[in-house]
Amino acid sequence: MSNREAQGADASALPKSWDPAEHEAGLYQGWVDAGYFTADATSDKPPFTIVIPPPNVNGSLHMGHAYEHVLMDALCRRKRMQGYEVLWLPGMDHAAIAMQTMVERKLAAEGKTRDDLGREAFIERVWQEKSEISGNIGEQMRRLGDGVDWTRERFTMDEGLSRAVHTVFKKMFDDGLIYQAERLVNWSPVLQTAISDIEVSYADVEGELVSFRYGSLNDAEPHIVVATTRLETMLGDTAIAVHPDDDRYAHLVGTELPHPFLDRTIPVIADDYVDPEFGSGAVKITPAHDPNDFAIGQRHNLPMPTIMDATARIDGTGTQFDGMDRFEARVKVREALAEQGRIVKEVRPYLHSVGHSERTGEPIEPRLSMQWWVKVESLAQAAGDAVRDGDTVIYPKSMEPRWFGWVDDMHDWCISRQLWWGHRIPIWYGPGGEVVCVGPDEQAPEGYTQETDVLDTWFSSGLWPFSTLGWPDSTADLEKFYPTSVLVTGYDILFFWVARMMMFGTYVGQDLGADKKVPFTNLFLHGLVRDEHGRKMSKSKGNGIDPLDWVERFGADALRFTLARGANPGADISVGEDHASSSRNFATKLYNATKFAMMNGAQVGDLPARESLTEVDRWILDRLDQVVADADAGFEAYEFSKACEALYHFAWDEFCDWYLELAKVQFAENDEERSRTTSLVLGHVLDRLLRTLSPVMPFVTEVLWKSLTGGESLVVALWPETSDAGSDAAAARQVADLQALITEIRRFRSDQGLKPGQRVAAELDGLDAAGITALRPYVDSLARLNPADDIFAATATVEVRLSAATVTVRIDTSGTVDVEAERKRIAKDLAAAEKELAQTAAKLGNEQFLSKAPEAVRAKIAERNKVATDEVARLKTKLEGLGG
Repeated sequence: MSNREAQGADASALPKSWDPAEHEAGLYQGWVDAGYFTADATSDKPPFTIVIPPPNVNGSLHMGHAYEHVLMDALCRRKRMQGYEVLWLPGMDHAAIAMQTMVERKLAAEGKTRDDLGREAFIERVWQEKSEISGNIGEQMRRLGDGVDWTRERFTMDEGLSRAVHTVFKKMFDDGLIYQAERLVNWSPVLQTAISDIEVSYADVEGELVSFRYGSLNDAEPHIVVATTRLETMLGDTAIAVHPDDDRYAHLVGTELPHPFLDRTIPVIADDYVDPEFGSGAVKITPAHDPNDFAIGQRHNLPMPTIMDATARIDGTGTQFDGMDRFEARVKVREALAEQGRIVKEVRPYLHSVGHSERTGEPIEPRLSMQWWVKVESLAQAAGDAVRDGDTVIYPKSMEPRWFGWVDDMHDWCISRQLWWGHRIPIWYGPGGEVVCVGPDEQAPEGYTQETDVLDTWFSSGLWPFSTLGWPDSTADLEKFYPTSVLVTGYDILFFWVARMMMFGTYVGQDLGADKKVPFTNLFLHGLVRDEHGRKMSKSKGNGIDPLDWVERFGADALRFTLARGANPGADISVGEDHASSSRNFATKLYNATKFAMMNGAQVGDLPARESLTEVDRWILDRLDQVVADADAGFEAYEFSKACEALYHFAWDEFCDWYLELAKVQFAENDEERSRTTSLVLGHVLDRLLRTLSPVMPFVTEVLWKSLTGGESLVVALWPETSDAGSDAAAARQVADLQALITEIRRFRSDQGLKPGQRVAAELDGLDAAGITALRPYVDSLARLNPADDIFAATATVEVRLSAATVTVRIDTSGTVDVEAERKRIAKDLAAAEKELAQTAAKLGNEQFLSKAPEAVRAKIAERNKVATDEVARLKTKLEGLGG
């Protein structure tokens, strides 16, 4: 702090120990009440905007959400301290399928269905459920310390966002980008709706691959054998396909074979899709129930009969199988084919990948259905060009090929869902079959009825970056905070959500101006949170971690630091309780060290001139500058791990373990000026360290910094800058030599059996040549040495090689060691080392072992032998020194 008198720290205001539960809730509410997180659209500060990836309103925050929120909060807190007008906008997604499924499940428990209520009453019930549960996520966000602007919280079905949805739909419909067509979709028989690819999970399932015969049962007459794992779909077969170059079937191409159960024949066609090397080289084609078959059906203009109803029961075939569930029909069709003698062979079991609905768990059914679609070609091109042209930058850059791979090969998007909860599609049908799209400020013609389908949830969430800021109206928020600065999200939804936002953003951006043609300028893709063994977290594995459980046990700062410390662009992170415990210990260490420094007079004020500082003062200040610069660069590049590692090791290894101990020596000099200088250096380092750590550990740093500085809050404090003093290479070398000397003396003392607190007389030769004579007081204090007196007699000697010279340390251990007890201890250790040496030597001398053991095993035994040899020699020398 410049231009102010040094301010003393108030250590008495700090509790004896750090208990997160005593502080976190109160601190957070204080930040909110002070308006620190409320963005001002009229501010002249540069904007920094993040919109939160909206969690499902019916859900709760899992560890993946916590990870994402910590990273976003850290970015926002840092930018706020750097002088930006920060908007971190919260909100939730209406989660159409999830919410409707939940409410229908509750209705079923009451003995009712949605049809019993009717559409309007059912939707009213969903809104009621939403109001009762939507506060859960908000409370969890507060517990994490999320610095979001609660005054701007949005919901994908609130009035403003609904207006945006209808505006975009109308514009795209009028531009010919939205159309209706009968296509193949992922169908959920339980939900009775189309679902998106992201709502389908694939799992290997044991089934049966059944081969059966079309055509004559006489081998001499026309016939073809085909195989399938979904035998019931043969009721919808409209062709048999073979490869054009397959001579085995050339004579059959163009002919027709009778269907075993239907009063029609099906043609044999030739198509390059068929692999002649797989199976019989012939495949059955069911265009209405298989995506590959659908493509073949389109190429060959085949009929596409749908043979199942919305619940996946066989329907409309006119066979004995009508009314059967698809799985029952699978068995009955096989039995009927067997009765005809058409089953060639059965393979059981047969492992194959089957798509399942993530919401209900049942196998999805590819189904031909009339749906609404978005024509994506031009939209996807614009989304790809935004990255190619640098308007949006992806972190890490290694994700760019995946991005281009998706957007450059995107298929038209099915946006209709056969649900009641959601944005109802604004298409109206007239009594004469007329179709009109009604905009948000328009009325449908009298006598028209509205489309019953709703829009895919991804449609409304795709508008999130600009709809939340007031679009389509010209608002102050939209002008100030759009485009958003960075989107923080997982690489696993790069295609499903990010691509849609980019398509919509570049589409509406055409009308917003050159500076608003993309929804976000940076795209930071983080990885998945995995357990400590690297496994993906899931309910089925039982390895999921509730982030609030860690908040309760370790504190929010510990959770946050654990997650941030492992975060790098595009990389997965593994976490376990040991990591959280370590982070809690770090918070405690920081607290205790700061309190100790404050009790010893640490204060914040203008630093003295560099020439009046000691070597260790200049060293710690230079290291602080470097660490602040490293952390700053890490945060700027979204390399949170690098930033956190630099801060952790500086705080623990250099500041706490070394500088605090060295500062004690300076305070002990009883020099008023030296004590004042040391107090200012201590305060300066802590001030900057706490500021730089605050984005990832906001609670403990807030308590410490306010007590240290008397400042208002770290949330609105200035981000630390590096000094222009340059670095003192000589001081760095001297302190490095000092650390090496003290460390070696401590190890030597331990080897001699001295207790850590015991002081012993010592002579040190070579300090002048090493250039650290002035640092002798630090050595004596930290290595627990006394100056040698006239009757000094060395009993042990060690040489320590430093950067410029070797220092010889002689100590007198006489009278400080229980020689007999130490001799017994060393003898016991020596016996164990000799046993290890004998065992490893025996193996290395065994030709049979050497000939059979792998190279890695032999190398490990050899390394153990070397270690044992060195240990035996060391212990024998110690024993001899004790007269043993």
